[in-house]
Amino acid sequence: MDHVFLIAALVCVACVVFSLFGGLIAMAKGTKKDNENSNKMMRLRVLFQGLAIVFLFMAYLAKS
Repeated sequence: MDHVFLIAALVCVACVVFSLFGGLIAMAKGTKKDNENSNKMMRLRVLFQGLAIVFLFMAYLAKS
């Protein structure tokens, strides 16, 4: 069961990387719409980071 949580955590980490680079690219463009997209991407990054931590904790509990 812990493998399922580890895979979910890895998917979340991949989403963190994607949203981080997407937000940075949008931020670098500098238009008003891109700034709004950058803000959304960075919020998604924080969400995915939190989910990754939760899944890692659940994998730890499932392994015990």
